[in-house]
Amino acid sequence: MKLLSADEAVARIPDGATVAVHGTGPVLEPDLLLAALGRRFLAEGHPRDLTLFTPMCPGSGRGEGGMNHFAHPGMLRRVIGASFSKARHPRLLDLIRQGAFECYMIGMGAAVQMLTAAGTGKPGVFTQVGLGTCFDPRREGGAMNERSRNPPVRYEVRDGREYLYYPTVPIDVAIIRGTTADENGYISFEEETNTLAGPELALAAHNSGGIVIAQVKRLARANSLDPRFVRIPGPLVDFVTVHPRQTQLSPTMADPTAGWNPFFAGALKHPLTELAPMPTGAEQIILRRAALELRSGDVINLGAGAATKLPLVALQERINERVVFTNEHGVFGGMMGTALGGSFVPALNADAIMDSAFQFNFYEGGGLDITFLGVGQVDAKGDLNVSRFGEEINGPGGFNTITDRTPRIVFCGTLTTGGLKVRIEDGRVAIASEGQFSKYVPQVEQVTFNAARALQKGQQVLYVTERCVFVLGPDGPVLTEVAPGIEIDHDIRPHVGFDLVLAAQVKTMDERIFAPGPMGLWRSFGGGGDAAND
Repeated sequence: MKLLSADEAVARIPDGATVAVHGTGPVLEPDLLLAALGRRFLAEGHPRDLTLFTPMCPGSGRGEGGMNHFAHPGMLRRVIGASFSKARHPRLLDLIRQGAFECYMIGMGAAVQMLTAAGTGKPGVFTQVGLGTCFDPRREGGAMNERSRNPPVRYEVRDGREYLYYPTVPIDVAIIRGTTADENGYISFEEETNTLAGPELALAAHNSGGIVIAQVKRLARANSLDPRFVRIPGPLVDFVTVHPRQTQLSPTMADPTAGWNPFFAGALKHPLTELAPMPTGAEQIILRRAALELRSGDVINLGAGAATKLPLVALQERINERVVFTNEHGVFGGMMGTALGGSFVPALNADAIMDSAFQFNFYEGGGLDITFLGVGQVDAKGDLNVSRFGEEINGPGGFNTITDRTPRIVFCGTLTTGGLKVRIEDGRVAIASEGQFSKYVPQVEQVTFNAARALQKGQQVLYVTERCVFVLGPDGPVLTEVAPGIEIDHDIRPHVGFDLVLAAQVKTMDERIFAPGPMGLWRSFGGGGDAAND
């Protein structure tokens, strides 16, 4: 291992290299190295014609840094990624829309498995995740602009079964981040909130014959690190850059000046009594209704959006110890960071923080009982779009792997968006201000979730809104529940872009959802709460 400045380290990256980058959102962004790489290109015009492989896409929410350092004409030839964000890297998205280079969306699970394949010398990855969606080459193959005509995926049939096949992409350079490096190159993560495919990135580059460049906060004497915190062994690391002002999170959290939060790193447990309950409104209605789908012992995934706050409802209902919440970024247990008003990537009081390869293997292998996910668009078939809306590109993240094998799926989101305001008055819902745009459309712009395939697999699918609930039936969503105070012909039908199908008996949503105080879910979980305070 050689200790280099950021400028010296990125000078080792050649033209035409495939560069894989660590981190997502505010977590594990190798910011000093990425800034140096962008400066080098602007000064020298090199490295150019890069392939950027980004499973998770790091960057602050201020539209600066992160992937924006690659957003220079001529710097990129191709991008393969699972997550994109207008808020985090608008300049990169501008170049994608302009067709400045090829760009393909793939699922985060597939991306992590491709890194594992590169690190183990395998030819590629066979998976059924994503069949029948926009990632299937029979549809779009993940192509994000007209220039993208060579998708990194093939449709294949083996032994009578359908698969998507992703050939291995060798990694020439991995840019990773940790907390501390010792003099032998071992990298520990003691102040980090997640690992985010760091081991997979390093192994993929090293065993592809490439180089691994690590950014850390500090350098320690050889053999002095606690081995329990070491996630990247020294033999995989070629160069280390020290960034003494490195913070635990990019400045998107409530306190951007904090060096690190021990409650996110698992060093301490935060008092849960200090967490504020959810305010009354549409989001609370949706999550209280969603919570009625929980069963004791459930292992749960929480996707991005309103669903990440479901643990707050579980805490109020005193059932948070009876279920296990997880997210795609390796977290088991605890509260997602959104409980404190920040990113859902880290977790407050996590019970375990797993590497990405384990987490996606656990999901794809069927380890989940139920998942709660956000809603972008829903159409007449029940298909869902969470990945692209006009010129706004989000990518799927881990969505496809999460939904592929989970038996119970609950999509959580308002019926309309853009100015929606909801009140609860005497146990009844009142739409104070209707949203400008409906999320329930004739046809989704992009199929991220294929409803017909879900039905074939026997999955149970619900779409929960603040005013009604739909169940996925053989021909699409069926209206099964309506909130008290809501009129179907006035508050629902005009805001659904397809023929509304009603169940034989449309029920009123559980009145406990709209009453003050807990709903008493602990009783259905076998007790364990304080009945006097219920």
